[in-house]
Amino acid sequence: MVLMLLTVLCSVHAEETPNSRQARRIFNQAYQQVFGEQGATLHYDVNITGLYKTSGTIWYKGKKSKFEDARMKSWNDGQVVYIIKKRKKNEVEIHDAKNNKSDKYSSKFKFEPENFDYSVSEDPKGLMLTLKAKKGKKGIKEVRALVERKTYNPISVRVKISFIWTTIKISDFKSGDITDAILRFPREDYQGYKYVDKR
Repeated sequence: MVLMLLTVLCSVHAEETPNSRQARRIFNQAYQQVFGEQGATLHYDVNITGLYKTSGTIWYKGKKSKFEDARMKSWNDGQVVYIIKKRKKNEVEIHDAKNNKSDKYSSKFKFEPENFDYSVSEDPKGLMLTLKAKKGKKGIKEVRALVERKTYNPISVRVKISFIWTTIKISDFKSGDITDAILRFPREDYQGYKYVDKR
């Protein structure tokens, strides 16, 4: 029992170093700039170990989002997701935002901030935040987020799941001034489309 308490105290102490506190503070501010209620937009280039590449633009505001890439467009108003896939011409898929089965890949990237130990280090391009999964946590094993030194704006993110690394380069980042109108599905532009309800 005493040994168990000592182990817990040692791990709490290890997590609460000045570096880990600073890393968590910087991460929280960077995360808020992207996912906060003020909204944000950015261009992304994704590379999954050279096997899969894509790029596009995404807009966030709280639980709402919109994105466009070479394969598809998507609008999420927090309740319903509307998806237009380029290979399925003139068709709009409708999904429940809380249970979007169409997005199986992204579900693997579900991020829980409390599942990680944080550290920060200097990088020639800014500050490197390293998040390593705590023992026994499933899903994302490691995150390396490069942010600007003064603003904490994101530059790139590397995510490790199992042994596979995904690299996301970020550009044209802007936080704020994202209106609900930007994220609304423009049904009037797709009146001739077939609507397939998959909720």
